Amino acid sequence: KNTLATVNNLGAVYDDLKDYEKALEYYERALKGKEKLLGKTHPDTLNTVMNIAVVYKKGLKDYGKAEELYQRALEGYEAQLGKDHESTKGCAFNLAICFARAGEKLKLRKIIDEYPHIMIEQPAIK
Repeated sequence: KNTLATVNNLGAVYDDLKDYEKALEYYERALKGKEKLLGKTHPDTLNTVMNIAVVYKKGLKDYGKAEELYQRALEGYEAQLGKDHESTKGCAFNLAICFARAGEKLKLRKIIDEYPHIMIEQPAIK
């Protein structure tokens, strides 16, 4: 498990350096290991899914792939931690940003309806 955390952290380093392809390489390696060791819906596994989604959204501007990954993480967080957990709410917020940047107004409205805290706690989403 410590080795997987290190691999994940290397992904974060490359993400910070804006080497998104290398970041994905390490994050995906960590994800495969976490899925095998912990399962696909374990919160640690879902955190790595979120990291990959961030790279697609922020770095590669691939909002479709980011949305797919955020949806996977959100469903897992809801099932494992509940709708009111900070990780679940943070994932919903990131998904809302993804929808906003992609111009997906209907999807954005839906996620805001499901997670109204997004507008209360993070009013900058437009």
